[in-house]
Amino acid sequence: MPRSLDGLVLAPVADQAPGQVGTLTRFAYHEKDGEIWADYAGGDVVRGHLLGTREGDRLDFRYVQLRTDGTTASGHCVSLVVELPDGRVRLEETWEWESRPGSGTSTVEQIETADGAVEQVTAHDR
Repeated sequence: MPRSLDGLVLAPVADQAPGQVGTLTRFAYHEKDGEIWADYAGGDVVRGHLLGTREGDRLDFRYVQLRTDGTTASGHCVSLVVELPDGRVRLEETWEWESRPGSGTSTVEQIETADGAVEQVTAHDR
């Protein structure tokens, strides 16, 4: 049985271009019965939401976000769920904007605090 994403907080391992998610963005994931969703915020993103499905270790979702400059953007992402040697979760993502031209890849990983405990904040805590 694949590891659940429910209750996990993940963050990108590298910054993307301005106006996109970056290392200050936090994703608060939820999962139930093959459905996945997350709220996210931080960096250039004021508020974002993603919604999709999971089959095994493959996520397929759409996302929409409001950026600090007042613009919105939306797109599609397919992610592979990978368990790291230290037990944390990594998502290896392939995404494309649907509201404008552009596509790419990114990696997000489960966040841990300095004392090794998994971070339990929500995406709205900034």
